[in-house]
Amino acid sequence: MKNNSKIDITKQGKKRTLQESNNDDIPSWFKWAMSNAPTSHSVSVKNCQIHYLLWDDADKTERSGSILFVHGGAAHSHWWSFLAPFFLKNYKVAALDLSGMGDSGRRQEYNAGLRAEEIYGVIEDANLGRSTYVIGHSFGGLMTAKFAKEYGEKIAGALIADSPIRPPDANARRKRPPHRGKRYYPDFASAIARFRLLPEQDCSNDFLVKHIAHHSVFETPDGWTWKFDESAMHARRFKEPYHQYLKEAKCNVGLIYGEKSSLLDETTVAFMRSLMPKGSPIVSIPEAQHHLLLDQPMAFISVIRLILQHWESKIKI
Repeated sequence: MKNNSKIDITKQGKKRTLQESNNDDIPSWFKWAMSNAPTSHSVSVKNCQIHYLLWDDADKTERSGSILFVHGGAAHSHWWSFLAPFFLKNYKVAALDLSGMGDSGRRQEYNAGLRAEEIYGVIEDANLGRSTYVIGHSFGGLMTAKFAKEYGEKIAGALIADSPIRPPDANARRKRPPHRGKRYYPDFASAIARFRLLPEQDCSNDFLVKHIAHHSVFETPDGWTWKFDESAMHARRFKEPYHQYLKEAKCNVGLIYGEKSSLLDETTVAFMRSLMPKGSPIVSIPEAQHHLLLDQPMAFISVIRLILQHWESKIKI
């Protein structure tokens, strides 16, 4: 059952952006991107409302396909809202909130199979078509790997951005910090002041971090807190065989990672390369850390464009 609510979020987005744009250090490209506001939609997938943003200019005739962006753990679709407009000339673009995160609904249980269905549900509901490229960052890249295994024949390609897919024994040995649970704050300003990137890293583009923070909290009877469902952040989300999903992908696959990423080292990249078809694009972005779309956004955009153009050129031959 579909439930589409074409709610224009321009007013809310502009209110927050104007607050940030008082800073003279904010570049013109960001202000331009924010002026290209998306519309808000939702679709029911397995009895859960999945929210997504859509950038779609019906007057464009040069488009060669579509892009669907998938965010990382505890994140949301607005991690992509400052990048999406840069692809509008050639693509119809969407970014979803996975269940248990952002403005999507909550579930009793979460797994990669359900997330793959959510990705496909948005592709269908937004009419993105078979020439769709799914691009996932961090945890979103793991979900993209599962999607590529289950639905890869229905899309044009899948790009994974700084998502560590390791051998099963390496994952078993890896210790993850305990989840501390959600905290509540008395007001909006106090909540966003506590926003931190995880894994932690420096980011000179503070305006991007603030933009993300503004869309990361909501008000509850107990105060302001983070939008994600705590049960969606359970450690078992890393226990699935993502290496097998990547190896069995039914479409073009590629990897983009940060040269200074805290999650992908040379061993991990080599392992992922061994799982992907020979000749699959694997690109390291100089100086980029794990949150490469924040610390090197222009380089990240350029690499995505080049990879998609390469794939499209092979299709045309």
